[in-house]
Amino acid sequence: MGIDFNQLKQQAEGLLEQHGDKIEDGVEKAGEFVKGKFGHESQVDTVVDKIQDLIPDKPREQDDQA
Repeated sequence: MGIDFNQLKQQAEGLLEQHGDKIEDGVEKAGEFVKGKFGHESQVDTVVDKIQDLIPDKPREQDDQA
């Protein structure tokens, strides 16, 4: 019995497409928390920006209607 990594990837991509805005907000809040605890503002901002760049801009439902 093994792990189907393709299925996990597809599920993760689906969640990103459906809930990208919520994930972006969570990443932003996590970044603010880390900056408050450890500093390194510019490095944290760079990481947060790179993560947010990976998240699709629109949910799948909006893409399907276009």
